[in-house]
Amino acid sequence: MLDFVFAVDDVVTWHMTNLSKNRSHYSFLKFFGPKNISAIQGYGAGIYYNTLVPCNGRMIKYGVISTDALIEDLFHWNTLYVAGRLQKPVKILAQNENSKLQAALVSNLKSAVLASFLMLPESFSEEDLFLQIAGLSYSGDFRMIIGEDRFKVHNIVQPNIAHFQKLYSSILQGCPQVVYKHQQGKLEIDKSPEGQFTQLMALPKTLQQQITALVNPPGKNRDVEEILLQVAHDPDCGYLVHQGISAIVRSSSIVQSAKTILTAGAKKSVIYSLKKLYKMAKGELKKPS
Repeated sequence: MLDFVFAVDDVVTWHMTNLSKNRSHYSFLKFFGPKNISAIQGYGAGIYYNTLVPCNGRMIKYGVISTDALIEDLFHWNTLYVAGRLQKPVKILAQNENSKLQAALVSNLKSAVLASFLMLPESFSEEDLFLQIAGLSYSGDFRMIIGEDRFKVHNIVQPNIAHFQKLYSSILQGCPQVVYKHQQGKLEIDKSPEGQFTQLMALPKTLQQQITALVNPPGKNRDVEEILLQVAHDPDCGYLVHQGISAIVRSSSIVQSAKTILTAGAKKSVIYSLKKLYKMAKGELKKPS
């Protein structure tokens, strides 16, 4: 099923127009009008999905998110829901000249690289890096336990190594903290406390907050820089980064999944869930090499 995401400046107007053209795409929420649909969209990851929509002989799903909400997620990883999707190779069908959005897209990719560096050993392969990046948005997602193929990350990365290389090559070549041996597909990073501190300080704001919440005891009023310096010296630094990411994803994925029951409707929700379970079972039978 093809997955589309539309970033729109005016969500209410977009839903109003889409309701007039494609009313059948919506669940019973269509009876509540565009303003209420837009209000429901604001919960969870701030995206509203219409799923199992027939289009040109195949099924698609499409999500709608406000441009402002998208930019916030790309810069700060508020939910890592759409930002996580855009850390993987995608095809951008149309794009306006919004310079802030352009900067946010690049920032999201750089953040994905830095977070992955902190969770990887000193030396690793390109594929190791791309697997780590592709897995960021699934960390802490309860659907990876039941409802998703547990080999999903491998299935995303292995057939698309060249696309990941194209997406991240310039960022890796311009990163002063990594030795990128492009021809060999190998990378080496600075795992010193100083190097890790630099990477931690460049992480998105929400992730920094999650990490500091894990480390800082209740009642202690220390600033973020002081706490991240402590984390940089901690042997479990990578684990703490992973836990911080998991906390972000867990929260948004639970609310977004609950919202799907409303946005898709009961019948489509059951069909969609059964399709997911089928893919999960199929993945168990056909494990990646």
